[in-house]
Amino acid sequence: MQPLIITCAGVGAEVTRAQQPALPLTTNEIAQDAARCRAAGASIYHLHVRDNEGSPTMDVDVYKAALTAIRDATDVIVQFSSGGAVTDTEDIRIAPLDLQPEMASLTTGTVNFGSEVFWNPPPLIERFYQRIRERGILPEFEIFEPGMIANALRIYEDRAESHHRHFDFVLGVPGAMPAWEDSIAYLAQHTPAEATWSATGIGRWHLAVTKAAIELGGHVRTGFEDVVYFERGRLADSNAQLIDRVASMGRAAGREIATPDLTRNLLGL
Repeated sequence: MQPLIITCAGVGAEVTRAQQPALPLTTNEIAQDAARCRAAGASIYHLHVRDNEGSPTMDVDVYKAALTAIRDATDVIVQFSSGGAVTDTEDIRIAPLDLQPEMASLTTGTVNFGSEVFWNPPPLIERFYQRIRERGILPEFEIFEPGMIANALRIYEDRAESHHRHFDFVLGVPGAMPAWEDSIAYLAQHTPAEATWSATGIGRWHLAVTKAAIELGGHVRTGFEDVVYFERGRLADSNAQLIDRVASMGRAAGREIATPDLTRNLLGL
């Protein structure tokens, strides 16, 4: 099987310091976190940023500062979020892409998200995809429901694109696809044979999803955006602790841990 690509989603747009005291918020903290996660085995850092009050923001200057700081601190692939928070407008969400990170997430459908709705109608998806590709960015298709795979394949084919296709299955969000025992296998079999995919288990589903993804030859995303506990009743000490556990599980299954440069090669960056 391929070397294991581990993505750290270290900040997110929902988690607070009250929920997870080790949550990195400032530019400096995020850069240091990325470096520690790289040392633990992560090769991609999925980036959200916060303002001076610790609230989620899509401010371009804040993203630029974080991108520069991470690049100064480590060689991880920086992947911007194009989702932001569920309340962000299209213009706000799309603006940081002008900074041209190596990767950006792209959710290819509308989905219930807890008590909110994460709104991604087809025209918006197409505009985001066009902006991503015009700037030479590789999209990671975020899949919360099976139909989003079909949407991703359709937009790729309609534009006659030729970039590598990488998917991330997000399982366990209230209102979206649950982390059923066969969820990952089902989603994986409907992606192109030449594509790669990772899986994200939200909260209590993290370990089961991680184990299944590793065994099925996929890749893994973890971090405080997705899970704040290390085990029942015990908060994780750091994002790096979560990354280290995934890396250990990968090695135990005979999977090499991909470096950033190896990941760039696997994803065609």
